[in-house]
Amino acid sequence: MSGPTAALQLHDHGVAVITLQNPPVNALHPKLLESLFTCLAEAQASREVKAIVITGDGGLFSAGFDIAVFTQQSGGGIDRTVNDKLCTLVEDGPKPTVAAIEGIALGGGCEVALACNARVCTPGTKLGLPELQLGILPGFGGTQRLPRLVGLQKACEMMLTSQPVTAQAAAQLGLVDAVVPHDELLSVAKQVALDIADGRTARLMTLYRTDKLPPLPEALMIINFAKAQSTKRAPQLRHPQLCLDAVHTGVAFGGQAGLVKEQEAFAEAASLDTHKALVHIFFAQRATKRVKGVTDCGLAARPVKSLAVIGGGLMGSGIATASVLVGIQVLMKEVNAQFLQAGLDRIKANLRNRVKKGKMSQDAADAALARVSGTLEYTQFSEVDMVIEAVIEDVSLKQRIFTDLEKVCRPDAILATNTSTIDIDVVGAKTRAADRIIGAHFFSPAHVMPLLEIVRTSKTSKQVVLDTLEYGSQIRKTPVVVGNCTGFAVNRVFFPYTQGACLLVDMGLDPYVIDKVIAQQFGMPMGPFRLSDLVGADIGMHVGKSYLEAFPDRVYVSKLIMGLNAANRLGEKTGQGFYKFDSNRRAVQDPALQPIVDASRRAARISIPGLEASSMTVRDIVEFIFFPVVNEGCRVIEEGIVDKPADLDVASVLAMGFPAFRGGIIKWADLLSAAYVHKRLQRWADDFAPVGLAGVFKPSRYLEKACAAGVQLGAGVNVSSQL
Repeated sequence: MSGPTAALQLHDHGVAVITLQNPPVNALHPKLLESLFTCLAEAQASREVKAIVITGDGGLFSAGFDIAVFTQQSGGGIDRTVNDKLCTLVEDGPKPTVAAIEGIALGGGCEVALACNARVCTPGTKLGLPELQLGILPGFGGTQRLPRLVGLQKACEMMLTSQPVTAQAAAQLGLVDAVVPHDELLSVAKQVALDIADGRTARLMTLYRTDKLPPLPEALMIINFAKAQSTKRAPQLRHPQLCLDAVHTGVAFGGQAGLVKEQEAFAEAASLDTHKALVHIFFAQRATKRVKGVTDCGLAARPVKSLAVIGGGLMGSGIATASVLVGIQVLMKEVNAQFLQAGLDRIKANLRNRVKKGKMSQDAADAALARVSGTLEYTQFSEVDMVIEAVIEDVSLKQRIFTDLEKVCRPDAILATNTSTIDIDVVGAKTRAADRIIGAHFFSPAHVMPLLEIVRTSKTSKQVVLDTLEYGSQIRKTPVVVGNCTGFAVNRVFFPYTQGACLLVDMGLDPYVIDKVIAQQFGMPMGPFRLSDLVGADIGMHVGKSYLEAFPDRVYVSKLIMGLNAANRLGEKTGQGFYKFDSNRRAVQDPALQPIVDASRRAARISIPGLEASSMTVRDIVEFIFFPVVNEGCRVIEEGIVDKPADLDVASVLAMGFPAFRGGIIKWADLLSAAYVHKRLQRWADDFAPVGLAGVFKPSRYLEKACAAGVQLGAGVNVSSQL
């Protein structure tokens, strides 16, 4: 086989079997679609063929359209004329068609199956239309055929959530006609096809079915409700509404009219920045595991089979939970029996919560818990492949631990620290094991949050970096390799986030208005002040001091966080912070915050002519808070703290909740244009110079050079060559 193709073979009794061939997942590359059309046309025209079965090679039907093509041109370079003819030929050509589905039928793959006259699948198969995850919508007839097979409400749910259904659920919904064992799939599909061809079974053409559609008034209510819910969940997104517009047209005016509307809606969605951003994140997330000078130098990763975790607090127990879930043996060490039991209980509670949510069976949870053992000594540490220290942020304590680890662990064991603030070189300063010391920075809760920040020093060996990447993949995290600096990548880049919000408050803006803009209108999970309450104002003040020491020229010191600490308003942990919290931990605005805000404003005494907070638009607020974050990201790129700019996009999305539909912090800036970001920052630097805050906004050297060279910030290497 050469490239994506479809293979046609004539079987017994006049059944033509067309096999999709584009390993590893039979993605629908345009060349494969053209080949499929050619095979279909040949089979439909052949006098020897009575019926047609479409299946996939290698145990998979199809994962959908080849996403790589979407990066090359808008709409994926898909020939709409071929597609329209293809689905017509599948659905109502002279010979009936049956899809024999195994493994997955997603996106365009599912849509090909929907166009067939019947569908047969194997147990364990998943079917769905997840296109909205990439900022587009089903463009191969899915908006029309899925509602006619599974019902309007379920179809809207499947498309809007992008959640696939299992084989069993598909059978119950009517999405597939039969679920059969693997070794019977092809024979049953051929028999179903012959039954239709010989008239023993009615030939159903999905596009023209109406039996699963409710009466029009009820249908319109369902669609309008779906639109309202989608707007409520994601008011910034246009493409879910476009998807529902296509559904509406089909329900109101028929499937053919719906197909026309679907193509119009698809083209509009494919032109949006949302699509560009989500495709970027899709590929960027998969590229974090490729690190220059590490994954390309011929080394083989060593999997972690046994792990020791030092510290059974929230972080340590979370790390242990993530590890036992994938079969790693975990040894947890604590300083006394009481702390150890508390740590083991936390792991048990984490597993129990997964069972409660239906994410695992009780037997699986029991097996995972059995992989954990506790200890108060180092006697068993000689047996482990890796150690992760997760104790409090105390330099001398961590140094003592690593001195001990050097003595008790194997010479090839990885020694990792989960610190979020302390220099990794300082942690290992009193050892001779600098080449195998690395940062494994998890985000809380460690067993839930998807990012693992792997912090290498100039002395960390390539093998240890590679092995830690492998461990991150083992525990189903997205690992991002970063350099050793204050805050590493994520926390350093985002230190201006809350800082900018505090500056706006000191200038006169209501903190609750800021949170509403950043969360509800921009799309962050929560605003900066709600986030402060989640983390704790005490932690915020402690971390803020480290940034003040590291970057004194670009740190704004507000009295807001200090005032909260003085009043013991630390956030959720004390029941009040910027917000107050009821018995259900629900945050509500608190009038008692105002005196602290007033005191901070009096201390700041910031007045910038022509820049009154009361006149700032939503866009002004967003850019004032996030453009300094972009600027710090540029410094991180220039300093080589991240392997590539896209890694920073992934980290910002997975760790900070930066909206994926905006592409990550650097991609978002590029979509706006580096020149625009530079212009705004320079204007603010000039405006705030009289009050000594120009450094907070001064464009970084990387941003300056990117603009001068006319290249995107995310170009990385190309920009660096201009520096």
